[in-house]
Amino acid sequence: MTMRLKTIVITAVAAVMSMTSCAQQKKNEIMAENSGNKVLVAYFSATGTTRRVAADLADVMGATLYEITPEIPYTQADLDWTDKNSRSTVEMKDASSRPAIKGEVADMDEYDTVFLGYPIWWYVAPTIINTFVESHDLKGKKVICFATSGGSPVKPCVDNLRKQYPDIDWQEGRLLNRVSKKELQNWKKELGL
Repeated sequence: MTMRLKTIVITAVAAVMSMTSCAQQKKNEIMAENSGNKVLVAYFSATGTTRRVAADLADVMGATLYEITPEIPYTQADLDWTDKNSRSTVEMKDASSRPAIKGEVADMDEYDTVFLGYPIWWYVAPTIINTFVESHDLKGKKVICFATSGGSPVKPCVDNLRKQYPDIDWQEGRLLNRVSKKELQNWKKELGL
């Protein structure tokens, strides 16, 4: 294969990939518009597990995906729950802890439903979720938590958030460990989205 032909093939493949990505985003926007319900999937992921679930959820729901990014990223040492002095342990022992986040959802008022995802830490949502909730006006929106966990249930997390922020319309949450897209599609039907 000549160098010119290789260049043409690479350019064509890149163009197809770009069009596919644009088409998927447009499909998600159209699905959200047609449902009359604009959906946001906001998530925090320390190790990538929740990120993968959030991406699949956003795809199935036809939603906008937004990562809650800590201003100072968590290191492996920060996440060592067996170390009483690790960052995550210190944050979770202090109910007033609000780790700083980068940015915010600029057009939050446009969303009707917000899926809020996180790993479960010490049986509750990480305190960075409180930072996100307190940084955005979620009143009048349906907020549906989803979580990943090594064994903790999501209900106590949602109950805890409901107690802290009673003015928010918290819906029943769901634990989404190793969830398939088919299961997410079924959940979408159950929610009427």
